[in-house]
Amino acid sequence: MRVLITGASGLIGSAVGDALLARGDEVAGLSRAPARARTANPTVSWHAWDPVHERPPEAAFEGVDAVVNLIGENINQRLTPAAKQRIRDSRVRATKNLVDGMLAAAATPGVLVSQCAVGYYGERGEEMVDESTPPGEDWTARLCREWQDEALAAAGSGVRVAVLRSAPVLDPDGGLLKELLLPFRLGVGGPLAGGHQYMPWIHRDDQAGLIVWALDNNAVEGALNAGAPNPVTNREFSKTLGTVLGRPAVMPVPRLVVVAMRGEELTDQVLASIRVIPRRALDLGYRFRFGELEPALRDLLGR
Repeated sequence: MRVLITGASGLIGSAVGDALLARGDEVAGLSRAPARARTANPTVSWHAWDPVHERPPEAAFEGVDAVVNLIGENINQRLTPAAKQRIRDSRVRATKNLVDGMLAAAATPGVLVSQCAVGYYGERGEEMVDESTPPGEDWTARLCREWQDEALAAAGSGVRVAVLRSAPVLDPDGGLLKELLLPFRLGVGGPLAGGHQYMPWIHRDDQAGLIVWALDNNAVEGALNAGAPNPVTNREFSKTLGTVLGRPAVMPVPRLVVVAMRGEELTDQVLASIRVIPRRALDLGYRFRFGELEPALRDLLGR
């Protein structure tokens, strides 16, 4: 199989690419800076693409059987109007351009696995959330709905589309876990704003594993939650991370401190309680390598 990946140089994209190459598949990647990407990873066939302003080049789709879409600007920033527009363009417009390019190719790839996020659901408190739960109404939920819809548009042309509504991926080299490690190692980590909100999470190996599984299985289509089967509260997460690091995790961080660091709107996203269950993935037969938080953290941190 030949697979084209957007975001192929990122943490998850590179993990997916490595997994595909290890089993003998071919991987092509789309990048704004293909020469630099080629130097970093010469095993991937790189093509230039400005995702917001154009379709991928037709040559990128030659011989391609499936596409994995992982592109998107980091949402962990102050959500000014300009930042919101950049974030939206990097997801919604870029996915539309990708799908338009796929459908215009001489031979349309048969499968699209596209990233989305659990922010689709918005604030849910203690409610159990599965794929049948309707979307939320805040800005992030609306963004996720538009992002998902652009990917699902390809299904009308006979492409099998799977959209993964992903939880924050745990990886010490990036994202949430990397951000938390320093304060927790210094003994000043602790629950945010009381810590009662549910935190969905997923180990990086399961995130990559779900993507490869979705590529391979014809029964996998539509939206699926990509989160570990056992979400925890922020308080539980903090306690477990402290235990794994051998450091106290009792320093509470008031909401006002989070607002000062991130702004009001991003704080609402960070503190949203989303108790996500990956019901469809489990029903369709995916077996999580890391369903519980403590073994996941011990594996990632070598503890």
